[in-house]
Amino acid sequence: MSINVYTGRDKSNGLVFMGANLERTPGVPMAVPMPIPAITADSPDQFHGKLRLPRFAMPTHYELHFHPDLVSSTFSGVVSINVFVLAPTRFLVLNVVELTIDHASIHFKHLEPTDVVFFKDDQIMVLGFRKGLPLGEGVLSMHFNGTLSDEMRGFHRGKYHYKGEMAYMAFTVFEPVNARRCFPCCDEPDFKATFKLTLEVQSDLVALSNMPVLGEIVDGSIKVVHFEESPLMSTYLVAMVVGIFEFIEGVTSQGTKVRVYTEVGKSKQGQFALDVGVKSLDLYDDYFETPYALPKLDMIGIPDFPVALENFGLVTIGEGGLLLDETSTTSTKQQEIAVNVAHELAHQWCGNLVTMEWWNDIWLSERFATWMSHEAVDSFFPQWNIWLKFLVGTVETLRLDSMNGSHPIEVEIHHTNEIDGIFDELVYVKGASILHMLQSFLGAKRFQKALASYVKKYAYSNAKTEDLWIVIEEETGEPLKDLMTPWTKEPGYPVINVKHEGEHIQLEQAQFDLDGSSRSSLWDVPITLRCSSSTEKFILKHKHDKVDFYCKRQKDGNIWIKLNINETGFYRVKYDKEITATLPYALEASEFSSMEKIGILDNALVLSMSYEHRLASLLHIVYACREEADYNVLPHICDITTSVSQITFDATPNLAGDIKQLLIKILLSPTLKLGWDPKDGEGDLLVRLRETLLVALVKLGHDQTINEGVKRFHILKCDHNSSILSPHSRKAAYLSMMKKASSLDRSSYDDLRQFYKDLGDGVEKRRILGVLSSCSDMDIVLESLNLIFTNEVPNQHALDVLNGITIEAREIAWSWLKENWDRILKVVPKKDLWPSIVDDIVPLFNSNDKGVKSEPMLEKTVHELLHKL
Repeated sequence: MSINVYTGRDKSNGLVFMGANLERTPGVPMAVPMPIPAITADSPDQFHGKLRLPRFAMPTHYELHFHPDLVSSTFSGVVSINVFVLAPTRFLVLNVVELTIDHASIHFKHLEPTDVVFFKDDQIMVLGFRKGLPLGEGVLSMHFNGTLSDEMRGFHRGKYHYKGEMAYMAFTVFEPVNARRCFPCCDEPDFKATFKLTLEVQSDLVALSNMPVLGEIVDGSIKVVHFEESPLMSTYLVAMVVGIFEFIEGVTSQGTKVRVYTEVGKSKQGQFALDVGVKSLDLYDDYFETPYALPKLDMIGIPDFPVALENFGLVTIGEGGLLLDETSTTSTKQQEIAVNVAHELAHQWCGNLVTMEWWNDIWLSERFATWMSHEAVDSFFPQWNIWLKFLVGTVETLRLDSMNGSHPIEVEIHHTNEIDGIFDELVYVKGASILHMLQSFLGAKRFQKALASYVKKYAYSNAKTEDLWIVIEEETGEPLKDLMTPWTKEPGYPVINVKHEGEHIQLEQAQFDLDGSSRSSLWDVPITLRCSSSTEKFILKHKHDKVDFYCKRQKDGNIWIKLNINETGFYRVKYDKEITATLPYALEASEFSSMEKIGILDNALVLSMSYEHRLASLLHIVYACREEADYNVLPHICDITTSVSQITFDATPNLAGDIKQLLIKILLSPTLKLGWDPKDGEGDLLVRLRETLLVALVKLGHDQTINEGVKRFHILKCDHNSSILSPHSRKAAYLSMMKKASSLDRSSYDDLRQFYKDLGDGVEKRRILGVLSSCSDMDIVLESLNLIFTNEVPNQHALDVLNGITIEAREIAWSWLKENWDRILKVVPKKDLWPSIVDDIVPLFNSNDKGVKSEPMLEKTVHELLHKL
């Protein structure tokens, strides 16, 4: 190892800095330090209030020895850190939270610190030495103790079952900034180092870590397990798990061992995840043109674990996201597991091998894994049409990103406490959607080659968003850095206004805001465009543009034009009146793919909600889908009927009944085809669609559906084992009972309440709680809401009652919330209550009456469409 010393000036703060380039030993990856300010002040206080650790010293290797005690819920440890001092200083600064450090044990190059100062808010420990530390490498060591957490962070103690009894396990939850709760470290992603771990545990327990076991020493009831040294990685990827487990094993084509660990007796349930895991590693090896970096990959199912963590070589996933019960044949569950596994294993390259430099670029890791997991699952199971599920997430994120409270994908962070909050849909789904848009525009092969180059260039290192765009630009020759920067640094996205003028298409972009407000961001937009006779793609670089695009008229004289082929672009499209008028004809003629139908429907709905489109146009488009047989599209039609019904409740109360009848007639045909009873061999998609359609018709007030639901409920009430209502048709029956309930005739309500009390199935009880406040009688609604203050409703299920509030009950529900706020908070934690209010109650007040009331032709349109049906 050689050192090149240099000096310069840091433009950000004007300090003189010194630094060093550490040259790589051939074949051994090394972290590359950045230029670092020299620290000249002489007090530990200089490090207080800083977001990041100083860079005058770099950890290169950790030796860690842990002894967890699962009974007392404590652990002790010893850490030795190889630290390379790059600039003159007498201080070393580490991240430490909630650990007890043995001050007498702290040594660096046989030097003892004269100062050991903790800044709790900054989560750091500052070690001050009597004199300046010599440049070069030395070993910092210390002993420490901690408590096994019960808060899903740091070193956590969890519960599981072994031989019919409750037992304890321990596992780490370090991402994003919780390794510091387990051992003193430089707990930032660009402080990459190698790690060598040792675990001292009871001899009957299994000890797992990132690397394979190097050796074990058993001494009576204790065994010491030594693990191999890891490659360079960030602290948040270090992992340990201790407990009693069993496993199943597979091997990739390159010889990498893949295991799925479970509670004893559940290993067979991990077979599907194991198969997907083996396939994923093989696919990613080829896709990124870089072999998996570790000799093994373990996945373990953790009971009651709400997340999944991509720890290098030891992925921890909640049991529900990893294990497939042998009795379950639903493709929905298989899809969930496949996407989970493929996501976490994609991280082994994107996140673990190549890591974001700082957490503001977390999207670099999460968007890759989200997009890549769908690419992988589509390759393994093309019959699932997994990109349709991806599109559903994109549609939801488009709505989220069109609100004033949205934020850029690259989020500025001011304190480490803010980092947990940036793991949201915008990071995961918008980021992945932008990649999907880019792949579609560049072509799959060019995109793959560029990503492979990116991974190879930054392997065992760190990258920023700009680094990705530069590599793709170099590989493809496209000016992507300037093109893509607004997509990650600005909130929101554009709506493209399209006008047909003879042999030209006139385009204009503007930022789309769901509330109708105006912002002035500008994007370079990858446009894909097609009609019945031609296809085109180009980049819209300006606010306005005119494109030569000839489209032949069809036999009926119509010309249809579709922007955003297969909805791969992250933008909305607003057509002029001429094109909008032709869309229903093209829909009826089946000119569009399932994805395009979903995009057209969602665009029409959201543009109507934001006053950009007439509700009459939306109704024409929905009417054109009245014979729709695509089971992927029908759920979106159901969603639109619910939204339209809600909009017209405020805007046109005199027309609301006719609009409901129109929507009922549109949904009735597919509902009658499916019926109430499941068929043998029916896929999961149909099972869920039946529930969606029946519930939609009950909500719209379809008498025949409501009467059938009531009849079937009474049969079930008399015989709980009856097959008259399948699990997925029961919600419609429960809602039917609430449609009949009133203060004058409580029988339906009382029967449903009694049925709830008699049930033992927790899932079914929650289904009933979710409809008890769905009533047009306000006294019944209040009675149901007040149930959360009784023993009849467990505290953890109280939110289910709030979820069922309808638009008719919004005013009384809002008054009830205000009057009972303190009582409610004793039942429901505020962190859970606020999202429920925002998601379930506030939208009931968001009417579009201003836009709808200004439509003079709406009544005529409704009556014309009703007459046609």
